[in-house]
Amino acid sequence: MKPLLLIDIDGPLNPYAALAHARPPAGYAKHLMRPTGWDYGPPLPVLLNPEHGGALRALAGRYELVWATTWKDEANVWVGPRLGLPPLPYIDWPAMHGSAPDGTYWKTQYVVEYAAGRPFAWVDDEIGAPDREWLLGRGATEVLLRWIDPGIGLLPPDFAALAAWADGASR
Repeated sequence: MKPLLLIDIDGPLNPYAALAHARPPAGYAKHLMRPTGWDYGPPLPVLLNPEHGGALRALAGRYELVWATTWKDEANVWVGPRLGLPPLPYIDWPAMHGSAPDGTYWKTQYVVEYAAGRPFAWVDDEIGAPDREWLLGRGATEVLLRWIDPGIGLLPPDFAALAAWADGASR
C-alpha cells in the first residue's frame, strides 16, 4: 500500500503571504474564488502555480494523494481543476481550528486518525516541532512533516524530498 501524501492548500499551493507583494511569485497566477463561507465582500484571491499539478501527478505513482485542507471537498471544485488534478479524497475534519493536544497544530490529531497507521507525508505551513514530537511520542515513525513557507509555496526541492522519502531514501 502506498503512503499518503496529505496536501494543504493555503501555504503550500496558495502562498497567501505573497499577496502582500505587488506581484505573485514567478509561475503563479491569481484566481478569484468564492468557496463556501466566502460569500461576502470581494472574492478570495488565491495564487496557484499550474506546474504544481504536474509535480503532484508525478508523485501519484508513489503516494495516494489526499487533501488535508480546510477547503475539504471544495478543493476538488476550486483548486484541483486549475492544477489539472483529478478529484482527490479529503480529510473531513470533525472540528476546525479547535484546541489541540500538547501545543500541536489543530489538524495533527485528525491527520493521525485519518492515516490510521499508514505511512504519510504531510505538507502544511503550520506544522512544527511540537507536531513531530507528538507523533514520535505515539510511535509514528514513518512520517514526513514538510513545513512550507506561506510566502513562497512548494518548491522543486520539496517535490524532490517527497519523492525521495516515498522511495525510501530518507525513511
